[in-house]
Amino acid sequence: MTTAVAVRYLAARTLETGPAVTAPPGPGEVEIAPAFVGICGTDLHIFHGSMDARVKAPAVLGHEMSGRITQVGAGVTGWRPGDPVTVMPLRWDGDCPACVAGHRHICHHLNFIGIDSPGAMQQRWTVPADTLVRLPDALALDRAALVEPVAVAVHDVGRAAVRDGERVVVVGGGPIGVLIGLVAKSRGADVRLAEISGYRRSVAERLGLSTWNPADDDIAELTDAWTGGAGADVSFEVSGAAGGVTTAVDVLGVRGRLCLVAIHPQPREINLHRFFWRELTLVGARLYERADFEQAVALVAGGTVPAELLISKIVPLAGSAVAFETLERGDVMKILVECV
Repeated sequence: MTTAVAVRYLAARTLETGPAVTAPPGPGEVEIAPAFVGICGTDLHIFHGSMDARVKAPAVLGHEMSGRITQVGAGVTGWRPGDPVTVMPLRWDGDCPACVAGHRHICHHLNFIGIDSPGAMQQRWTVPADTLVRLPDALALDRAALVEPVAVAVHDVGRAAVRDGERVVVVGGGPIGVLIGLVAKSRGADVRLAEISGYRRSVAERLGLSTWNPADDDIAELTDAWTGGAGADVSFEVSGAAGGVTTAVDVLGVRGRLCLVAIHPQPREINLHRFFWRELTLVGARLYERADFEQAVALVAGGTVPAELLISKIVPLAGSAVAFETLERGDVMKILVECV
């Protein structure tokens, strides 16, 4: 048995940092020492108590991570202590209609590790070996903690089938919106990112993205001026706001494609007449597949996604509660919890 420190969610806005006893990894499992864990919007929803029907307290959160293997269980091959890794935090049953159709990442009975089962915000974490994704030795582990959200962006851009030379509008400039912009740009797209927060726009601009402020201008009118009245080829709705949905539809040209990325907890009104009139397409994008993860590692390691510029703050495990409170106040990008 190993005694380490873990951060547990107990109830709305209540986290506890304390000792946790972990057993050695079993057959097919590995034990990891997480180095850095990112806090995402889903974690924030859990912190607010909005997911108590799904998350069973006390719960260890965290699914955006990087670390090193400390132990390997029986039958595990190809991995050894010291290897730098991240985790694709999905477990599927293999038998449901989605899995049988080849879409295991949206399994009907998906176990999202860090939500449905214990996550990475602890000093020792045991996971199935087949969830591991290898990291290059030269990649700094703080930057590597952003591989998971980059994989989200890779999947989103793939679902929208973004092509070289297309004009893309991203509505919402949080971490995922900015990463979508960077990935789309790496595919040869011309990108505009619409975001109200001046801080987030400044980060996006330092990363080489062109930005618009919806508080000052009509984004649809700016798109018309930019495209000569043709409209955008692709839009991404990443804001989670009703107004963001309207904007993401209004900017599209004939046969444009809207990729819905944000989680909308309630139904939204949408202009179906515009979908009919311009023969638009709506696609959903959820999570990622292994190929998305592997491409994300390459994008971060190669510098196409300069992850260090998205890291606003790094806090120790004991500062996790403050980190959540800071994130909910806004005007930050990515906050990492350092577990070592």
